[in-house]
Parts: sequence; structure tokens; C-alpha cells
Amino acid sequence: MKKIKMLCISMLLFITIGCKQTITSEKQVVKTEQKKDVNGFSYETVTNDPTGLRLYTLDNGLKVYLSKNTDEPKIQTYIAVRAGSNYDPKNSTGLAHYLEHMVFKGTHKIGTADWQKEKEYIDRISELYEQHRAEKNVDKKLAIYKEIDKVSLEASNYSIANEYDKMTASLGATGTNAYTSFEQTVYTNKIPSNELDKWLDLESERFSTLVLRLFHTELEAVFEEFNRGQDNDRWKIYFASLDGLFPTHPYGQQTTIGSAEHLKNPSMVDINNYFHKYYIPNNMAVVLVGDLNYDTTIKKINETFGKFEKKELTHPELPKEEPITKPVVKEVYGPTSEFISVAYRSDKINSKEEKFVTLCDMIMANGNAGLIDLNLNQNQVVQRASCYPTFLNDYGYHTFTGRPKSGQTLDEVKDLLLEQIEKLKKGEFEEWMIEAVVNDLKLSRTRQYENNSALADAYVDAFIYKQNWEDRIKFLSDLKKITKTELVDFANQFYKNNYVVTYKRKGEDKNIVKVQNPGITPVNLNRGKSSDYLKVFNQKESAPLEPNFIDYKKAIKETKMANNINVSYVLNKNNDLFDLNIIFDMGKDNDKKISLAAGYLEYIGTDKYSAEEIKKEFYKLGVDYYVSAQDDKTYVGLRGLKENLPKGLELLEHLWDNAKADQEAYDKYVEKIYKGRQDEKTQKGNILWDGLYSFGKYGENSRLRDIMQIDELKTINPEELVNVIKEMKNYKQRIFYYGKDVEAAVEALNNHHKIYGELKDYPAAKEYLETETGGNVFYTNYDMVQTEMLFLAKGEPFKPENLAASTLFNTYFGSGLSSIVFQEIRESKSLAYSAFASYSNARKKEDSNYVMAYVGTQANKLEQAVDAMMELMNNMPEAEKQFKAAKNATLKKIAAERITKSNIFWSYERLKKLGIDNDNREAMYNTIKNMTMEDLKSFFDKNVKGESYNVMVIGNKKDLDVKSLQKLGKIKELDVDYLFNYVNEKKIKS
Repeated sequence: MKKIKMLCISMLLFITIGCKQTITSEKQVVKTEQKKDVNGFSYETVTNDPTGLRLYTLDNGLKVYLSKNTDEPKIQTYIAVRAGSNYDPKNSTGLAHYLEHMVFKGTHKIGTADWQKEKEYIDRISELYEQHRAEKNVDKKLAIYKEIDKVSLEASNYSIANEYDKMTASLGATGTNAYTSFEQTVYTNKIPSNELDKWLDLESERFSTLVLRLFHTELEAVFEEFNRGQDNDRWKIYFASLDGLFPTHPYGQQTTIGSAEHLKNPSMVDINNYFHKYYIPNNMAVVLVGDLNYDTTIKKINETFGKFEKKELTHPELPKEEPITKPVVKEVYGPTSEFISVAYRSDKINSKEEKFVTLCDMIMANGNAGLIDLNLNQNQVVQRASCYPTFLNDYGYHTFTGRPKSGQTLDEVKDLLLEQIEKLKKGEFEEWMIEAVVNDLKLSRTRQYENNSALADAYVDAFIYKQNWEDRIKFLSDLKKITKTELVDFANQFYKNNYVVTYKRKGEDKNIVKVQNPGITPVNLNRGKSSDYLKVFNQKESAPLEPNFIDYKKAIKETKMANNINVSYVLNKNNDLFDLNIIFDMGKDNDKKISLAAGYLEYIGTDKYSAEEIKKEFYKLGVDYYVSAQDDKTYVGLRGLKENLPKGLELLEHLWDNAKADQEAYDKYVEKIYKGRQDEKTQKGNILWDGLYSFGKYGENSRLRDIMQIDELKTINPEELVNVIKEMKNYKQRIFYYGKDVEAAVEALNNHHKIYGELKDYPAAKEYLETETGGNVFYTNYDMVQTEMLFLAKGEPFKPENLAASTLFNTYFGSGLSSIVFQEIRESKSLAYSAFASYSNARKKEDSNYVMAYVGTQANKLEQAVDAMMELMNNMPEAEKQFKAAKNATLKKIAAERITKSNIFWSYERLKKLGIDNDNREAMYNTIKNMTMEDLKSFFDKNVKGESYNVMVIGNKKDLDVKSLQKLGKIKELDVDYLFNYVNEKKIKS
């Protein structure tokens, strides 16, 4: 299925709620009704709305979106503000995003040991920043900054870092974060449902007052985020495309992160003004989806957020764009592989154009049977191509993307994309496609919105984009009313010579901004202190929430096919979708050709259907198939509408039994693999987390490097790969089914999944041995602003008894906003945007556990970052209050966790690999309850302290601080081709 990004489309037709899902029929009446609850609060509801939304508007204008789902005792919470980077002052771009960061710093009650004294320093810092902003003399500007640093240190004597994060963690919250975009800033938490009262108290206090404490250290974290953006070529393409689409509107002229110049010269006055103007109840929404009671919840929200004062609100009038009358050309450069984007500006969300562009988009690319899918991807005439729409409050845009195959130019890819658009304009698609793509959207919405977070996202979009929920419910029905003639007429009017084409070329980016290390003095964290608010907060008792552990042997039912193949199943109580997996307990470790053959199957047909026709037949049924080869497993899967399972399985088995080798398709497939490898090795994420990580763990003899070379691939007869797929059916296998009507599913398997003779045992799997770590620094040169480091130490073999302690350790020490590592590296020392550490348990009982740490920082902060991380990894700070909070948070997270739906089976599969045959969370929960700080220190001393690390580093060689790395071991520079074994000659320098 095609993935639609959150900001692209926020339509919804039917959804899982509680234990029952209904599907909105086009014949059902869908209309908005006004109702009152038992407390007398008025709310809107939409008849036949499967989401069960109640939309309240409090007297102060606050919008409240509530929906009930009792699958788990949790509530997804969002607090949304209709204000983003569009409204940044022109001389303070990045303001809305930076304000988002500062809202985590507390209020005059949260995060302070003495507000009156702290306020004096904060006021002084604000004055100094205004002087700093106005000053033009470089030396005087630096002197003012040093004074800011000095006063900030003094102010930190009265601040208490991360109190907000500590309190959300103490609730057992997960996903504590926020995001800012053009038109919104949204704050997120997922909380246990029994903690709603405390969460409302905390959030209503949080948004009551803005205090810009620890301002200059957080600003450095934002600079690190800015640097990460400079190292991201995808963002560069995105910004360049928007610049072309919107030459006057903030969409194209003000990035959310802001300009470097404005980040260097912030104004605390501007930030306060922005907060007081837009962070008001009549410009905000509270969204809650989960295990809640409508009537009591809205009453509690009114008692907290209802106290906020309504204010007059005006949003600025933003510029209107002139029509684009000829192609606009943009170019960006960077180290990653070449890429092209072609984008057309559209009308805004909630417009008629939104419906037509959405439908055009799915006709063009739906991941299966669209024009781009079949003509370009299926036929392998480009490396990869797709398209997606985005709709915002003022405008939208439809973006087409493509990657060239080997020897192909970006202009050739562009021409091929435009050629597909011409086919759309000529109506060269079949009549059934409109209904099929709408049904596809229905399917994807069902899958996407089966969880609380996705539904809450849809409500946030409805608020931000001023959507009438009734219209959202009707959206897909409206699409079905569009005729092919109307769509073709629209395409001819819309897709003209009015696009923005952006070329992403390989090469040096001349626009990179280098940021100096300001030499910030580490501020005090005051871990041992607590505000009066925190003390009272911790004394409040919530209703207890007892954990729920699962009996896998009862929850996973068993039956058999007529041929005696075992079928495990879990009933789907929510909707009429199914997921069927035929599982082979062998994978790439058993035969490297399995993965190759699985990928090849996508490009071939049978004696009855061409490859394109196969895709169309599956698409008509609303069914997906997939063949996926992992290291030790291979899955042949089918999923979609339950009623079409028999036909879908029949079609899959036909392909399985009758696939025909195609030499031309195979030759293109090998070319695609070669180009894919060349593209992947240009991505810094792949280099660090695949190449360097694998080398640090296994050395030369790793799965990653144990590949078939291109010359070897070219000699393979594709008939051999087809036989590999066909022969798989003769190996031992088992089946997992998630859905309704198990008897019908087994009957379909008996009718179509024919097995003859005795099933074969699996071929022996190749083993890859983990190397000992320590004394090595593996380095790869890459053109980037930041330097990223990964520390890896091999620990002892997996032990189930370590699971409880390691889980608590990770919460306390290395993971999350309130962890020791995050506080020290980012909050106190401003050395990174992202820093974490973990004790990572093995995935198989025969493998080892690992200690891991990561930090990404400016190259000129490398030495400080290395020293800070190594100090922490050898000397864990002991903070009793923080330990108790981490322990409480860990217990609450386990108590609120529910293993449901198909995850019952897949979680059991993961546990069996570790030699565990029960829900081990119960033993973990009971162990953690009795753990002390001394127990955690003992775990640290035994498993983390003094470990010997392999250090993997990626960064720009000319900026590399060699001396700081030499402290960690012998530096070895590894060539990218050597890391991935893409060449026969080893390229290694010492």
C-alpha cells in the first residue's frame, strides 16, 4: 500500500473503535448533530461516524476532541496550537520551533528552586540578548555572549532541569515530544489512563506561563538540529522545491528550523510575545483518544484548561502567489545519490482540487497498479519513482519523485515522469481504477487508524486545517462520485508546463553554514532539588493500574490443514481484514539466493498473466501479497479483505506454482541491485548504522559483507531463482492467520495451498561470529557538518535475569528526555541534539548482549563530547530521586502495556528466540518492584563500567579531531566500498 504522510491527507472513512468496527456505507446518512452530555456540556457528533468523535468547544474557545478506545488502558494525548513557522517574524525565523523547545523547560512553578531569584537572572539574560542582537561589532558581540554565559550559569543555581520530563516519566508516559511545522505546534504524550488527572494538572500548568530558562544551552541543541538538517539532502530538496513553488509565501521563504543568522541572534522578547499571542485557548485544541469516559473527561478538562482566558486573535495575512506559467528550475548539491523532484502547486486543503489531486495521485502511484508503478517501477525503466500530495491551509502541492538507474540522467527520469502524467491526461487508465483506488484508500485508513495515535493525528489535522469532520467522513465517498471524464479534464487543466523541477546532484554544497563552538560553560542540573510543585505532584495518588500478562498458549489457538501443516491463529475482533503468513524457518543464512529470488518474483509473470496483470488482479481484489526473506525466516504473506482471501490465495498460489523466468527482467533486476548498492553507500545513515555498526560487531566476516558480487549475479540463470521460489513449498512450514472465520481460511488453504509428499528439512545455516570489542576506532570519511559516533562493547551472553535490570537501567541512564545521558550531554553541556546509551539485550539466546552509546555533535565539539560520554559510561551518577522516578515510570509502562491482536503471535515468536516460553514481563515487573539504587549500581559496575569499546565514527575528514579519537584506540579509516564489500580489493588504511 502507498504510504500517505500525515501532512498530506487527513481523510478518514472507517476506523477501529473498542472491540467493534463498522464501515461507513455511502447510503448511510452522515450529518453533524449538536448534543449535550450529562454535565450539560454541548458537543458535536457526526452520525455514522465510526470514530465516535465528540467535539467540544469550551466557553473560552478551546476545542476538545475525544474518542474512546478500550483496547489498552492508555490515552494518546495531543495539545495542538494553530501557530507554526508561517507566523514567525521575518527577523526571527525559527521562533515557533525554538518556542516549542522552551515549553519543556517549566513555568514559574515547575523547574525552579526559587522563582523570584531565578527571574532576576532570566530578565537580565533577556536584556543581554536584546543588546547582543543589536550589536554589530563582532568583538563586542562576543563579549556580550560571554556575559550571557556567565549570568546563565548563575541562573542555573536556581533552575531544576527536566522537571517536566521527570513528571511525565513518573506517570508512565511514552512518546513525550513535540513537533512544529508551517501552521502548527503539537505536544505529544501517551499516558496510562489512570493518570489522566495528574496529566491535566501538569499540562494546564505547563501552558499557563512561559519561562525561558536554560535558554542558551537549548539554543545550542537547536543549532545541532540545524546542522543535522544541513547534513540531510532530502531536506535540501524539499526546501528548494518549496522555494520554487512559493517565491513569496512563508511556505517557501521561511524554514521551520530558521536561518542560521536568526538562530545566532535570538530575541527572548519576540518569543514571549509569540507565546502570549498564539498560545491562547481559542487557538488551541486538546485531543484525547483512548480508554476514557467522555462525560468525566470533559468535566476535568474544563476544570483545568477551561480556566485559561480567551483573548482576541488575529492571524497575519500571508502573501498570495502568482500562477506559475513556466517550469522553475532548482538545483541542490550534496554527497548522496542523484534524485529529481517535479512539483505542481495546488489549491489548499478542503478545496475541490484536494479531491481531484488525491485521486490523480492514486491513479499515478498506489504502490501496486498505478501508472508509475507499472510503467516505470514494474518495468524497471528507472531505479524508483513515486508521487505524493500535500495539502496545507493556504496551498497544496503534488510532488513526483524519481531516482535514475545506472547510466540514466536526471532529465531522462524527469521526461519519464512527465510522460506518465501525459498518459493520465489522455485517460490511459482503466475504468475500474477510480473505484479500486478509493477502496485502497479505505483499506489503508483501516490499517493506519487501528491505533490511538493515528486517529489522534487525524483529529489534530482536522483542527489545524479547520476541517469539518462530517466532510472528512464523506471524503472518500465524494471521490467515488468523480467520473473518469471529469478527472481527465481536471488533469489537462492542472498538469501543464507549470511545475518546479528540483535536481539533487552529487557534489559539494557551497551553502553550508559552519557554526563556531561558543564554549558554553556547563550549567547546573540540580538533580537533588525539587520545586514545590513537583513535591505536591508526587504526593497525588492515582487509582492503581494492575498489569495484565498474557498466557500465550491460550491466546494463540492451533488447528491444522488437511495435510497436517500447523496453523496458529488469533482472532481479529476489530474489522474484516486478514493477515496470512506462511512461515519457513530458514532465510538468507541458509541460502543467499532466497532473498534474491524473493525480490525477483516482483518482476515476473506466469503462463497466464504478465507481471503487470498480476499486480492489477491483486489490486482489484484489495489484497496484497509479499515474499520477505530475513536472516533466519522467510515469509510468504497475503493480507486484505477477508471476503477476498480465497481468490487472493488462489492467485498467489498460481504465481508461486507457475512463475516464468524472464531474462530481460532479470538483467534489469541485477542492474537495479547494482545501482541500489551505489545509492545506499552514499547515505550516511547506512554507513554508520549498517556498515560501521556491522564491522564493529563482526569485523570482516559479517552478513552485511557476505554478499554475491555483481559479476556473480550476472552469471545466475533466472530459471534457477524461479525454482528456488517453487522449491520453498517443499520445505517444512507453518502458518499464522490473523482474522475472522478461521474455518473459511483453513478451507481456502486446503483448496489452494497444495503440498505433495514429505516436507524437507532446512539446509544448514551459516554462522557469523561476533568479534571481541575494544581498542579500535573505525572511521569513514563523509562530507557532513556533524560528526556522529557510536560506541559498542560486547557484553556477556544473553541471560533472562538481566532483562529487568537492563530495562530499568535504560530508563534511568540512557533513554528519554529525563535520562542521565540526555541531561548531561545535551541539557548541561549543550554538546548534541541527540545522545543516548543503552544496554542492548540479544535477539537470540546464543548471542551476546551489547553496551551501546551514541552522540552526534559539531566537529568542533568532538573532544568535549567524547570526554563527556566516556565519563558517564564509566561513572554513573547516582540520583536517588531520579532512580525512584525511573523505577516508577518503568513499572507504570509495564502495567499499562497490553499485547493484543496479531502482536500476540509475533511477540511470542520473539520470546521463543530467547528461549522464553511465557510472558516474561511478569517476572520483570516483580523484580523491578524490589530493585534499589544499589542494585542498579551493581548492574552498572558489572555490565557497563570499564567496558572496552569499538568506536565507529563518520564525519568530514578535514574537520576530524584526531587527538580526541586516539584516546579511544587505534584509528582505522575504512573505505565505504570495503565496509559493504562492494569491491573485491580491500581498502583499509591505518
